[in-house]
Amino acid sequence: MTLRLGDTVPDFVAQTTEGEVKFHDWLGNSWGILFSHPKNFTPVCTTELGQVAHLKAEFDKRNVKVIGLSVDSVENHPAWVADIKDATGAQLNFPLIADNDKKVSDLYDLIHPNASDTATVRSVFVIGPDKKLKLTLTYPASTGRNFQEILRVVDSLQLTAQHAVATPVDWKQGDDVIIVPSVSDEAAKEKFPQGWKTVKPYLRVVRQPGVN
Repeated sequence: MTLRLGDTVPDFVAQTTEGEVKFHDWLGNSWGILFSHPKNFTPVCTTELGQVAHLKAEFDKRNVKVIGLSVDSVENHPAWVADIKDATGAQLNFPLIADNDKKVSDLYDLIHPNASDTATVRSVFVIGPDKKLKLTLTYPASTGRNFQEILRVVDSLQLTAQHAVATPVDWKQGDDVIIVPSVSDEAAKEKFPQGWKTVKPYLRVVRQPGVN
């Protein structure tokens, strides 16, 4: 199946480095990030898993659970986990799915024949507490993922889920935001009593909610 933004993500049961996971139950009321890898012992993915382990506290403070996926068996994961620690200095501190039967890969449309008939593409899925898909990114095998950008996107998604705002180009935490067009000026006066700057009638810039 092809997953689109706003779809409820498929549930599944899988074996991981931290035991069996029932995905929707495991997510609970948290945000989630599922990111896939073609197989164990791939060089770019080794660096990525180490970086995510280093950033675990950043995901935790955003109430985000992170889970990786590889099409190797769970028996092969410990050796890769040891390599990750040796190469990056980081101990894996989140689950890594063993998807050797490719059941999860099929659910999430991770086998793209133009890239490989057997290995998963390197995708990122950001999932809301409502279990709906909020963002997807797919990378080529040769380009490492930028997890600072993924954290930035999570910050934007969480902000815009709470307030009637959107985030402009290159936005980062603490920058000004945009009042969404569906909010009239009258309604905006109640939501944003401090006022805003009107660049265009459809482009109203306001201080990020919660920032003094």
